[in-house]
Amino acid sequence: MKSSTQFRTIVLSDIHLGTAGSKAKEATEFLRNYSCQRLILNGDIIDGWQLKQYGTWKKKHTAFFKTVLKQIVHYNTKVIYLRGNHDDFLDQVMPLKVGRNFCIRKDYILLSGDKKFYITHGDVFDSITSQMKWLAYLGDIGYTFLLWVNKFYNQYRNWRGLPYYSLSQQVKSRIKQAVSYISDYEQKLTELARARNCDGVICGHIHQPAIHDYDGIMYMNSGDWVETMSALVEDHDGNWSLLYYTSDNDEEEQQPVQVGPALSIQID
Repeated sequence: MKSSTQFRTIVLSDIHLGTAGSKAKEATEFLRNYSCQRLILNGDIIDGWQLKQYGTWKKKHTAFFKTVLKQIVHYNTKVIYLRGNHDDFLDQVMPLKVGRNFCIRKDYILLSGDKKFYITHGDVFDSITSQMKWLAYLGDIGYTFLLWVNKFYNQYRNWRGLPYYSLSQQVKSRIKQAVSYISDYEQKLTELARARNCDGVICGHIHQPAIHDYDGIMYMNSGDWVETMSALVEDHDGNWSLLYYTSDNDEEEQQPVQVGPALSIQID
């Protein structure tokens, strides 16, 4: 019997609703085009940091959650919202379960037949966000400014008929220390998954979509909806892939991209 949903699992993270840089419309359109049995919102969905300072909540941000509710109503989708560092205000209410299909948690174990995946936003290994929050706020301001500059730069590039260019991604990729941080981050999270007797880890936080194998432990990062506009998806045969949103919104253009070795598992 063919499933009524296109995917078994969709993982989204780092949408940063409430900020000017959030691609809220694109994230909403993505969910309108795809359905799933299980939707995991893996942290930094709402940006509480910026909303406290200079962020603005708009109708397009509310529209995202309306679309999530429609997934629950139309497809009986189970939604798991995991707390990130930018939506740490959820500490005041979690763990919270609303009905059969919506819950807010710190982390989550995804059972996959005889395999287990540990799912966490990933800020647990970020010493800046966990121990030096004032410095994290300062870095957040700089990152926001970079996105602001990038916006106007890409308006110019669009006028010239040039493709989109992510200035912040280029800055991060050219800084040796940042590259070292990402590698160390991935390794620590896979070690955490191993310590919890899991076969892999699914995270977000660093805005770097990826699927890697680390000495037998699978590392998967869903990316973000500020720059990369990516999601992790699992089909009904148990294969995990990265799916990127495209501006022309054509399903033929939005095919899953397999990064690294294929991961075939079955989820009950």
